[in-house]
Amino acid sequence: MPEADPETGRAAASGTLAIVGVGPGDPELITLKAARLIEDADVVAFHAAPGKASNARRIAAPLFPAGVVEEELTYPVTTGATDHPGGYAGAMGAFYEAAAARLADHLDAGRLVVLLAEGDPLFYGSGMYLHDRLATAYATAIVPGVPAFAAATAAAASPLVRQTDVLTVLPGTLPEPELARRLADTDGAIIMKLGRTFPAVRRALEASGRLDGAVYVERASMPEQRQLLVADVDAASVPYFSLIVVPGDARNGRRTRDAADPAIRAAVLRDGDGSDVPATRSAARPGGADGTSAPARSVAVGANVGGLHTAVPVPAELLVVGLGPGPDRWVTPEVTAALAEVEHVIGYGPYVNRVPQRAGLIRHASGNTVERDRARLALELAAAGERVAVVSGGDAGIFGMASAVFEVAEDPAFAGVPIRVLPGLSAVQAVAARAGAPIGGDFAVVSLSDRLKPWSVIEDRLVHIARADLVLALYNPASRSRTEQIARAHQVLLAHRAPETVVVVGRDVGRAEESLRVTTLGAFEPASIDMKCLVIVGASGTRVGPAGVWTPRFVPGEEAQ
Repeated sequence: MPEADPETGRAAASGTLAIVGVGPGDPELITLKAARLIEDADVVAFHAAPGKASNARRIAAPLFPAGVVEEELTYPVTTGATDHPGGYAGAMGAFYEAAAARLADHLDAGRLVVLLAEGDPLFYGSGMYLHDRLATAYATAIVPGVPAFAAATAAAASPLVRQTDVLTVLPGTLPEPELARRLADTDGAIIMKLGRTFPAVRRALEASGRLDGAVYVERASMPEQRQLLVADVDAASVPYFSLIVVPGDARNGRRTRDAADPAIRAAVLRDGDGSDVPATRSAARPGGADGTSAPARSVAVGANVGGLHTAVPVPAELLVVGLGPGPDRWVTPEVTAALAEVEHVIGYGPYVNRVPQRAGLIRHASGNTVERDRARLALELAAAGERVAVVSGGDAGIFGMASAVFEVAEDPAFAGVPIRVLPGLSAVQAVAARAGAPIGGDFAVVSLSDRLKPWSVIEDRLVHIARADLVLALYNPASRSRTEQIARAHQVLLAHRAPETVVVVGRDVGRAEESLRVTTLGAFEPASIDMKCLVIVGASGTRVGPAGVWTPRFVPGEEAQ
């Protein structure tokens, strides 16, 4: 036995841990490097489900050298049901600790320990948890393997992604609405971890419009392999060793023309992934709240060109909606009903992500500084007769997309597009309600973002609001790249308000991470503020009472007689 290191307690001449991927099932898919290490191993370790033979061992067993020590690591639980005091996570954590200790004994003895991993070791593999526990103490090597989805894609015999397509790998254990949203937002997709999750996964595929063309593959590369369309699968027969391939080619058809070409753009509209969609549609089309077909929109007959009448779509009403500050319960019924009927949702990515995916809905998510581009796309779609909703957090008319839409709509090209704004619960209302009634009297609202207006204008407004003794709500107080404004605003306000002025800081109000803090202007700490915060600075009459913060509707000492 090698002498132990006095500091670590580990053997000074420890062995090596090799975590090798053995592929999805076919022994011929084991790499040459993995095969060499298995043949040289002193110890071969592998995972197994309770009462079942190890699939990794089955794949690699022909390569085991004579006299090799086998370590079967049997999971204590595989379905999440356990009486362990720490629940499933506690049971699995204890298992990995014990398994790591077993392998450490061999490594301390200077042995080459090969841990087998189905597919690839670091792709949803159990080997990574032992790597976490052992790699800092022992020499460790990882040998990649052919992942199951690569074998499944080969079985489906369909290109998964091409050129600039985006591939997303999704666990079927995601919540159904989240799975549907992610499927709608990607080109190609792989859905792992099926079994009992299959019914929900199938519904998510249907809601995202990705069911057609999705291929189910069972036991890829194994003798029992089978593949069929997801729509034809019996949910009761889906084993764990199965996955779904959603080829990028199946997403709304493959692009065949350049939609940026002006001559083509007149006849097509861009959808969420840039594919070509006819500007006018005939017969029935998707769009009903229940995913059923809705009647085709009316079109006007235009000029006679070459003996043919051209169809000119009637502009559809463009909706601009506020989603509220966060939780679904704060979305108004009017907005919910509107979103159930539109064909396109356009907005900043995190806001678009809040809209439930359904069949017939096309999503257009973009960054945080392209409001005019979003507005123009929405108006172009609406002008072509498409039903569109532009979404904002909170209320769309308060530092939201409504103003950007009306700005771009001044272009004469959009003169015929009707616009309707649907109000939403604003962030200042939500924070104020949590605190009590701090905006019960006159108040002002200012955004500290100086992206669209100079700081000198913001500072001048803060001075006048402070002198007028109005309650002040500060939107966009800080961001990762903009941290000085809130500190400067604090100094401006302190120059005109008493340090005892009440301040309310709401962060992530309405979400699980919600926090509310009541302080004073003098004790206020600008460094604690980020983009998730909204700050309310009280007036001189704002009070903190037993029930909360409130501002009188009257001016104290100046009540009307």
